[in-house]
Amino acid sequence: MFLTLIAFAVALGILITFHELGHYWVARICGVRVLRFSIGFGRVLLRRTDRHGTEWAVSAIPLGGYVKMQDDPPPDASRAEAGRAFNNQSVWRRMAIVVAGPLFNLVLAVVFYAALDMAGTRMPAPILSQPEASSPAGRAGFMAGDRILAIDGHAVASWNDARWRLLDVLSSGGQAVLDVRPTAGGVQRRTLVLKTGNRLDPSQGDPLAWAGLRLEQPPPVVREVGPGSPGQAAGLQVGDTITAVGDLTGTLDASALVAYIQQHAGVSLPMTVMRGGVPISLHVVPRPEEIDGRKVGRIGIMLGGDVPMVTVRYGVLDSVWHGARRTGETAWMSLRMMGRMAVGDVSWRNLSGPVTMADYAGQSARIGLAAYVAYLALISISLGVLNLLPIPLLDGGHLLYYLLEVVRGRPVPERWMQIGQRTGLGLLVCLMGLALFNDFARLFT
Repeated sequence: MFLTLIAFAVALGILITFHELGHYWVARICGVRVLRFSIGFGRVLLRRTDRHGTEWAVSAIPLGGYVKMQDDPPPDASRAEAGRAFNNQSVWRRMAIVVAGPLFNLVLAVVFYAALDMAGTRMPAPILSQPEASSPAGRAGFMAGDRILAIDGHAVASWNDARWRLLDVLSSGGQAVLDVRPTAGGVQRRTLVLKTGNRLDPSQGDPLAWAGLRLEQPPPVVREVGPGSPGQAAGLQVGDTITAVGDLTGTLDASALVAYIQQHAGVSLPMTVMRGGVPISLHVVPRPEEIDGRKVGRIGIMLGGDVPMVTVRYGVLDSVWHGARRTGETAWMSLRMMGRMAVGDVSWRNLSGPVTMADYAGQSARIGLAAYVAYLALISISLGVLNLLPIPLLDGGHLLYYLLEVVRGRPVPERWMQIGQRTGLGLLVCLMGLALFNDFARLFT
C-alpha cells in the first residue's frame, strides 16, 4: 500500500508539474507576469522569489502544482505593468498559454517512449495460442504458434503492439488484415472479421480472448513444492514440466491445469512430467479445501513458465519518431474511445478514477522502472487529452471561449461564462462520480 501511494504521488507530481511548466514557460515568452509557481498545494513550506518577481514554492500536499498569473493589473499599475497582465494579452497569446500545458504533457510522453525505445524494453513476443474454432480468430484460420508480423500493414514488434492495434478494431467492428508466420515457416495473410463492435466491458474479461486471440502460454513448470503437500507426496520436483494430468493432454497452460485440478478434489489423477528430458508417470490426489463456500482441489505447488520475449530497441532518431507516433496514436485512440463511450459503443466501465490509477501506479512500480515509465507516458497522454476537451473549467473550455471570441470579435459575455462554468462543473462531478463508482466496483468484484 505504501509503495502504491508513493508511486501515485510521484506520478501526479511529475505530470501535473510538467503540465504547469508549459503554462509558465509560454506565459513568460508572451511577457505575462507569473506571481507563483508552486510544486504541490496547500500551505507553503519553502519559497524563493526570483529576479522576475515570480515566487517559486514547495507546498505541503505533493499532488501536482499550479501557476498563478497576474490576471488583471492593479489600479495604480503603469502602462508597462498593465501590459503584463494575462487578461490584457491578445486572444492568440492567451490561447497559446492555455494550450501549452496539455501540449507539454504530450511532449513528455514522447520523451518517455523515446527513452524506453533507446534503452530497450523486454516484451512478450506476439505468438498466439490455439483459438476456439467458433471464435472470430478460429474462423479466420489462426493456429497455435502463429507469430503476428503486421496488422493492416503496420509492423508489429511485440504482443503489446498487437493488442493496441487490435483493440481499436474490436471496439469499432470491421476487419483487420494480419500477416503471420506459422510454426511451419513462411508468411501467411489472414483476415479477422468482427461484424459488430465489442463494447470492451472490463467485467466481461479480456476482449481479445473473446475474439480468440490469446498470447501463447508456456508449458507449466513446477517452481515450488510445498512440504507435506499432495504434490510432494506424488513425487513432484522443482523444474518438472507437466505435460498431462488426467484426461487433460495436448498443449497445457497453467490456468487450464489449475482449473482441472480444482475440479477433481480427492480424485487420484495420473500425471506425466518431463524431468531432464525424460517423461515420468506419477499419481497425485488433490487435497479438498473450502474456498468461498465451495470445495476445490489443491496439490500445494507453485507453477510458472517462461513466455517467449523480444527486446524492442531503436536508435535515437527512430526512438523519437516511434515515440511521437505512439503518442499521437494513443491520443487519437483515447479520443475515439471517449466518443464511442458517449454513444454507447464502448462500456462506461472503462472510465477509471484515482483509485484505479493509484493501483496501476503501484503495480507498474513493482514490475520495474520500464513499466513505471510506460505508465507515466500513458497517464501523461490521458492528462493532455482530457485537458483539451471543450469542457469549461478545463484548458479546452478556455480555448473554446477564446475561439468564440475570435469569431465574435469581442470577449464572451460574463453570463455565458458563468453558465458554462456551472455546466462544466456539473459534468466533471458526474464523470468523477462514475469513475469512482467503477474504481470501487473493481475493488469489490
